[in-house]
Amino acid sequence: MRRQRGVALITVLLVVAVVTVVCSGLIARQQLAIRSSSNMLIQRQAWHYAQGGEALAKALLLRDLRQGETGPTVDHLGEPWAAPLKTFALDEGGELRVRIEDLSGRFNLNSLVREGRLDRAAFERFQRLLRRLNIGAPYAGRLRDWLDFDEQVSVLNGAEDNDYLLLKPPYRAANRPLADVSELRLLLGMREQDYRLLLPYVSALPPEAPLNVNTASVLVLSSLAEELSPDVALALAATRGARGFRTLDEFFAQLGPAAQQVTARSLAVGSQFFQVISEVEMGTRRQVLVSLLQRGNDGRVRVLARDLGQPGLSPIASKGRSDD
Repeated sequence: MRRQRGVALITVLLVVAVVTVVCSGLIARQQLAIRSSSNMLIQRQAWHYAQGGEALAKALLLRDLRQGETGPTVDHLGEPWAAPLKTFALDEGGELRVRIEDLSGRFNLNSLVREGRLDRAAFERFQRLLRRLNIGAPYAGRLRDWLDFDEQVSVLNGAEDNDYLLLKPPYRAANRPLADVSELRLLLGMREQDYRLLLPYVSALPPEAPLNVNTASVLVLSSLAEELSPDVALALAATRGARGFRTLDEFFAQLGPAAQQVTARSLAVGSQFFQVISEVEMGTRRQVLVSLLQRGNDGRVRVLARDLGQPGLSPIASKGRSDD
């Protein structure tokens, strides 16, 4: 009898142990599901807040267009959209930071080749920009081969399919306009430090998109002509002041002898393409949305692309204004 009781006790203990293990597993899985749902909820909230930053940027750009003076659109760095925006407080201690950048104020990489043909002026401008940045690699020629429609190496130290197919892993030249600036990393021999140096000064817009001389940086302005040294370009940037050049004639009047070397066809005093960086922080969750916007002549702002893989705003740029 005692023996039977011992077996029964052992059986009960085994059942209790099995039930405990099963319950522990169920509780752990339930906790994991709750944590996963919470993370998904926070991520969804951050995504919507980031879209709110994009919508704010669109509203600012539309208001700037509607409040502008009659005549051709003039965009400059003294306008509200270009000023650092304040940091917006969110629920549960979160923050939203938004910055608008004028991509028309950067050198357009796609302008090197238009309709399959080299634009000599743009090619020389890109070469000068590389020299201003102390980059000695022949990226201008390689970018030309990357953009043109043929498979023939067009310049010394250029690169086409035969060069890229020898790499590991192998790939081919695009032979089309860049869809994103990050494609520069695929150029033969492109170094990470050179890419990082170029990144703030270049964009990948439609080939015909002009450069806005009112928002171009000093180095980009200096690339317009050989006689425009960085010091001269710095003085030129100071001349445009807070209101910018109202017309291209005003800009050319300040160029002096360098005016003979600059082509007006690729320049403008207004912008159509903007980059919006919306950064959201909610607890340990961080969401960065980079949007490419086009403000058309029809008074509409369109979202051309979105990117969720960017690092976000620098600490200095994200401080923003304290006023409204």
